[in-house]
Parts: sequence; structure tokens; C-alpha cells
Amino acid sequence: MCDYSLHAMASRPAKVGETLVTTTFPRTSTRGFAAEGEPGMAVCLLPGTELAFEQDVKYDQGWIWTRTTSFRVAKFGVVEPNVPHRHHDAIEFPDGSNVLVTLLVEGQRATVLQLPVVHQISGRTTKAEEHGSTPAAAASAAGRSCKVPAMPSGVSATKPEASAVTFFRSGTAGSP
Repeated sequence: MCDYSLHAMASRPAKVGETLVTTTFPRTSTRGFAAEGEPGMAVCLLPGTELAFEQDVKYDQGWIWTRTTSFRVAKFGVVEPNVPHRHHDAIEFPDGSNVLVTLLVEGQRATVLQLPVVHQISGRTTKAEEHGSTPAAAASAAGRSCKVPAMPSGVSATKPEASAVTFFRSGTAGSP
């Protein structure tokens, strides 16, 4: 993602293995990531993107003070996405602490180690399948197989229409 204040900037998605540089973008006061050799192009990261910095990460703390972390790896994320008109892009360190990307000291170099897995949902899946709320999905998540129980003795099923299943008990009206 690219922070709200960078929406007017030219941007592109990050690529695994590329080196990014923390940059203050022209005509903004916002810092973000740019690719080496493309200083005016904002490189947008997806939440979960993993970064390795060349040195311990430094960030601004107050107007003139900087702070150095003891970390060289971080995961990109978003903080307080529902709060409007503020910066949301952040990096999370192994200890769980976060720093807004716009507070990172300029000129730091980081390599994109890994992009998050993004699943594409086919047009034929149901909403329940998209959210993993089918019985099979629940069973799979619990490490069990999902077996359909056998029909009770004397009960048969017919499928007169593709969208309906009708059950009949032997010996009743309408049974085959």
C-alpha cells in the first residue's frame, strides 16, 4: 500500500529481491520507499511484505532526535486503517513494536525478502467458501476430513432441479 498522502505520486508494486531506499517524495512531507535509481517513484508494499535493512533501522523521534532500533528485519503493515487523514503505513519489528514509514530516516536501504501470499478466488466459489465457513473448510482447518453422513435407512434422495434436493421416505407420497 502507499500512504494516503502519496496517492498523487507515480507508484508501482514492490518486487522480491529489489533494494528500496527510504525517501521523502517531492512536493510532499511524506517519506516512503523508492527503488534504487527511481527516486520519484513510490514503491508500494502489501501488508505482510518482509524487509531486510542493511543496518539497524533508524527513525525520527520528535523534531530533531532520531532513534536506532536493534533490528534489521521488519514486516510492512498498516496501523489504525479506519482513522482518516493520518499515516497508516508502518513496519513491525520482531518484538511487535511499530514505526510509521513516514518517520523512517531518509537514505536507509532495505531489500524486499518476501511478498505476502495472495489467494485469488475463482468466480465460481461461494461466499461461504471465500470466508472458509463451509463444513469442509472448518474440518480441514481442524485437521480432520469431512465425510458426508450416510442416508438413514429407507430414505432416498432425488435431484429434480439443479438447485434443490428433495428427500422422500419410502412408502410416502411422491417417493420413487
